[in-house]
Amino acid sequence: MSLPVYYYVLGTPLGLLGLIRWGCWLVRRIPAALYRPITGSFHLPMTIVVPVYQEDPEVFTAAIESWLANGVEEVILVIDVSDDVCREVASRYPVRVLVTDVPGKRDALRRGWTAARTELVALVDSDTVWAPNVAAEVCKPFADPRIGGVGTRQNVYGSKGFLARITDMFLDHRYFDENASQSLLGRAVSCLSGRTAIYRRALLLDIEHEFMNETFWGVPCLSGDDKRLTTLILERGHLTYMQRTAEVWSTFPSKWKIFFRQRLRWARNTWRSDLRALSRPWVWRHPFLAYTMVDKGISGFTLLFGPAFMIYSLIVHNWVFAGVLALWWQVSRSAKLLPHLCRRPSSFFLVPGYLVVSWLMALIKLQALFTIRKQRWLTRAVAVQDGAVVRTGPPAEPAEELAGQTAGSRSAGSEMVPVGLPAQRTSRTPWPPLPAAQPRPPAPGPPRHELSEPVRPRPGQAVRPPTGGHGRSMPPPVSEEHEVGRSGAGESVPGLRPVAPRQRTGPPPRPHPAPRPDPAEPPPDGPSAGETAAAPRPRAAHRREIRA
Repeated sequence: MSLPVYYYVLGTPLGLLGLIRWGCWLVRRIPAALYRPITGSFHLPMTIVVPVYQEDPEVFTAAIESWLANGVEEVILVIDVSDDVCREVASRYPVRVLVTDVPGKRDALRRGWTAARTELVALVDSDTVWAPNVAAEVCKPFADPRIGGVGTRQNVYGSKGFLARITDMFLDHRYFDENASQSLLGRAVSCLSGRTAIYRRALLLDIEHEFMNETFWGVPCLSGDDKRLTTLILERGHLTYMQRTAEVWSTFPSKWKIFFRQRLRWARNTWRSDLRALSRPWVWRHPFLAYTMVDKGISGFTLLFGPAFMIYSLIVHNWVFAGVLALWWQVSRSAKLLPHLCRRPSSFFLVPGYLVVSWLMALIKLQALFTIRKQRWLTRAVAVQDGAVVRTGPPAEPAEELAGQTAGSRSAGSEMVPVGLPAQRTSRTPWPPLPAAQPRPPAPGPPRHELSEPVRPRPGQAVRPPTGGHGRSMPPPVSEEHEVGRSGAGESVPGLRPVAPRQRTGPPPRPHPAPRPDPAEPPPDGPSAGETAAAPRPRAAHRREIRA
């Protein structure tokens, strides 16, 4: 007996469940279609704060150039003490470097926004490339004094291959669906992605203690910094918004092992944050936000019913049901991915792969729920042990680890560049295209070592104010707003990067007579008694390095 096709939609438990889930999606999709970014000319000064740890030099260079092209007031790089390669890259640009030996991203973020002085602070990942108008666009929502944080739209940076294309599909679904609807209904985005999130600095200082001391079931939290910051901003009564006209590109894993680890870490962070938020009164003042949190938690379970029914129908040779189900998946997922398909129509043929990855991610969500108390970064050698954040391995990660973090700078089958070696430029033009910017070479002369943290200038010392903005010149690579210290000529300070010295003005120093040798001590290496020592080299100006 043959049954009509509509029976498989309305007459089966899976069909009814699919209609319910489709209705839940429409509740998000309709307001998402009505979303519009905020326009205007409102502007506030902004500082970019970037934690840096073993970043790929090629991607890091492209990112720095894109940030400086936006004309922000200052770029502060908080670089791990083990990362000599990135410190060398940073020395080519007019940026401020803070060196830290404290493991973990949270402390680096805190040190960065504490050192900032502008009203807005952009917390940015070191592998994130900005479009030329990001700084101007993200300022516009802050015209509303209730807005405490603003997020951007992001896509995959410069990589090709199946996993990169699938990740790009997931990102477009997030920013054209979930974040767009949350921005329109209540202006309460559940998570401003840590790739680029802009906050009012006063709010960051206010929530600093809770951010740094977050625990879950008695265990200090290591990751999930972006989700925690967004939650604390909303909990304080402020709003969060997604400005989709501000577009950034980030690298994503190109290897399955790193991809699954990253998704497991994200899933644990989401479970912890959402379960805690739903247990507190503040989230229910944002009904649509609470709805999306509940819906996301349930979808991890309901999504697995589909493949289970498909496997059963294939076992019992119910080919009609299997065919109808496969057709429904292709049509329904294509409808949900329509904004992405308009941008990349060829992704229509990747919808089956998108479905398979979605099911795998649903299994990862279940694993994350059952291991919710584990606190490990999984893609970095950092973890929580005995209630403290510690390193779990050597500072420099192997090439396999780098492959997962720098997929954006190479195609999936290209050769990886190990950490600690300079990246070789390729003939392939990166995406997105960036304005040509050449690093400034250091001035000739004996090197000096740059300070990693600002201090007060000496009395009478000239201070050059930082400049920036559209059409304005950027400050030189070596700013004069720091205190000038002293160091012996030719002295080598380990761990510091050389910077060209300032030229001494005025008459040359007078020659000094050689010191008299002590009869009780052996003769020194150098001029003998009675000889005149050559005039010493002028002391190179130094700035003290303060390791955070």
